[in-house]
Amino acid sequence: MERMEVLVDKLMSSGFEIGKNVVIALVIFVVGRYLISLMNKLVRAMMERRQLDPAIRSFLGSMINIVLMVLLLISVVGALGVQTTSFAALLASAGIAVGMALSGNMQNFAGGLMILFFKPYKIGDFIETQNVMGTVKEIQIFHTILTTPDNKIIFIPNGPLSNGVLINFSHQLTRRIEWTFGVEYGTDLEKVKQILTSLIEKDSRILLEPTYLIALNKLADSSVNVVVRAWTKNEDYWSVYFEMNQSVYTTFNKEGINFSLPQLVVHHNKE
Repeated sequence: MERMEVLVDKLMSSGFEIGKNVVIALVIFVVGRYLISLMNKLVRAMMERRQLDPAIRSFLGSMINIVLMVLLLISVVGALGVQTTSFAALLASAGIAVGMALSGNMQNFAGGLMILFFKPYKIGDFIETQNVMGTVKEIQIFHTILTTPDNKIIFIPNGPLSNGVLINFSHQLTRRIEWTFGVEYGTDLEKVKQILTSLIEKDSRILLEPTYLIALNKLADSSVNVVVRAWTKNEDYWSVYFEMNQSVYTTFNKEGINFSLPQLVVHHNKE
């Protein structure tokens, strides 16, 4: 009976100690999350005041947040009564195992550093890579986040981005637009060129230097293809492209110039 009382006392004492540790750990976790959120805001504000590149701000912010979360985890485990030295050794061993299993993430981290150093793109650029297109929203330590034109979010690992083919549509201030208009055989090409010249010169968004080009591109099976190449500012590219298509369609119909349609000539032999 006496042994039972001693055992119950020990269990109650241990339970009280464990409960106390759990409460302390919860308090540390809640306060730690608040402090980490506050620290992240302070770091972002400091980097904005120093006018750091948005890509660097995004990368450093992501890395600092991860480091702070790891430190919070160690603090919570220590509050639970686990020896932090043993836990640190266990964490290091687990880190090695996870690192070997997730070696691709190390490549992504290195790729993120290469992107920050060489700057093939920055936040706000419109890029095409890995068979997707979108505007760069964030550059994190492992991934770059794109927003597609139809408002989808795409996470692309930094490793393939740093060593793969990438097209940056926002890097240059100007872009060349190209149209191809197919008209019927027998159409007066000089009249076609005059109309296209007039439409181009009326649009102030089309640059006069480099000069535009209007030329006969190809004598195709069912059409005479006229190519138009002109330069515009990057931000005006799509508006100029679509509006010129509409203007050409309207003007050609008004002037009696017919667009070509696929044709097939069949010869009938009476015999």
